[in-house]
Amino acid sequence: MFAAYAADIAPREPLRGLRLGDRPAPGTRPGWTRVEVRAASLNHHDLWSLRGVGLPAERLPMILGTDAAGVDEDGNEVIVHPVIGLTGHGLAPGETRSILTEKYQGTFAEQVAVPTGNLVPKPPELSFAQAACLPTAWLTAYRMLFTKSGTRPGDSVLVQGAGGGVATAAIVLGSAAGLRVLATSRDAHRRRRARELGAVAALEPGERLPHPVDAVLETVGAATWSHSVKSLRPGGTLVISGATSGDRPAHAELTRIFYREITVVGSTVATKDELQGLLSFCAATGVRPVVDEVLPLDRARDGFRRMESGAHFGKIVFTV
Repeated sequence: MFAAYAADIAPREPLRGLRLGDRPAPGTRPGWTRVEVRAASLNHHDLWSLRGVGLPAERLPMILGTDAAGVDEDGNEVIVHPVIGLTGHGLAPGETRSILTEKYQGTFAEQVAVPTGNLVPKPPELSFAQAACLPTAWLTAYRMLFTKSGTRPGDSVLVQGAGGGVATAAIVLGSAAGLRVLATSRDAHRRRRARELGAVAALEPGERLPHPVDAVLETVGAATWSHSVKSLRPGGTLVISGATSGDRPAHAELTRIFYREITVVGSTVATKDELQGLLSFCAATGVRPVVDEVLPLDRARDGFRRMESGAHFGKIVFTV
């Protein structure tokens, strides 16, 4: 079957390790289901995999992609939850929990196999391309906002790095839930798009906010950490789920954190129940993922280049 996969690890030039071509179709195993992929979306995780983060060379070749929507063996339209073994079901003795593409072949292919319990019905209101955007970036944003941040409608939230998949999702979801969302971006076009999506203000990185916020959603890391801490009200919450600019900020702001009693919360794997909650939220509110570009899988290299350049706003989707 045709697939986009990592054949080599290249930390400095990740696209050197990307290959497009034939890979074995997934086999059968008890408790697992094969899904005919209709659409799959690209995440920064896929670029990091090509750099060798979470994907050692001994596991190559590895089909990339954590997100997919498609049709199961019974003809049902489904969405794939990307974390294998979160509930313990579908694993053999000795196998451990892992997101797709770290130990188990991913979704950038004509077929993917996952534990049957990882499949969630696709709402008819969502297209395959829209549904494929949800399981990683949008689900991460949903968990950060509604499980981890402690915010309520009317509260204010700062989203760092508008344009990325998680940040864009957080702007849309937060605005739809009645939060006052502020966003930052180095790019004027991205700041304008953030306002169009519902942000009440969009500022340059490091710019002083019009008022302190109740929570900050942080995925950028070192480059924005100090600004995130300084933007919070006393007793506010900083939720971090990534560090694309590095995980060692020059100024940790420890004194400010303890003096102002700021809570720092890590957020990683969202559950299948949270995915179902996100789907219900989208169906009820009419919220839809922001799609930057839809490409056929045989043009996956173009999508990877666009993400690596930082030119995208929203999700890049591959159709099969």
